[in-house]
Amino acid sequence: MEPEEFDSDVLRQFVLAFKKGRKLKPIVKSQPVPKNNKGPVKVVVGKTFDTIVMDPKNDVLIEFYAPWCGHCKKLEPVYTELGKKYKNEKNLVIAKMDATANDVTSDRYKVEGFPTIYFAPRDKKNNPIKFEGGDRDLEHLSKFVEEHATKLSRTKEEL
Repeated sequence: MEPEEFDSDVLRQFVLAFKKGRKLKPIVKSQPVPKNNKGPVKVVVGKTFDTIVMDPKNDVLIEFYAPWCGHCKKLEPVYTELGKKYKNEKNLVIAKMDATANDVTSDRYKVEGFPTIYFAPRDKKNNPIKFEGGDRDLEHLSKFVEEHATKLSRTKEEL
């Protein structure tokens, strides 16, 4: 509940609406929606999580980070390079979200440390695949993306 003005009548109306089972709009902690989001790595905020990450048309690799996290800072140039590598893929989005300033609106994406990386296949948004155990370098992240992507237009490079 986030009313313009707060008094007992506003609270009473809210509680009655809840008891009647009306759909109440949840409050989502969110940074402002970026005006320009054309870079190789899309910026996701609380208000755009559903439209970007949960979009059934696209596979999405999402990194949840904290601005103060040393591992996240070290990953940043690698992750940007990954975004550039796949920037021409129509159905693949490389994205990141400051998990300290934005709510994750799906409980399927558990963030217990930083960075946390998930792959959300376009046809299985409620079963994201967590990146675990591999080095967070371009080679391992690319391999993870290509292993789980539902539709890549580019051919895999021959060794």
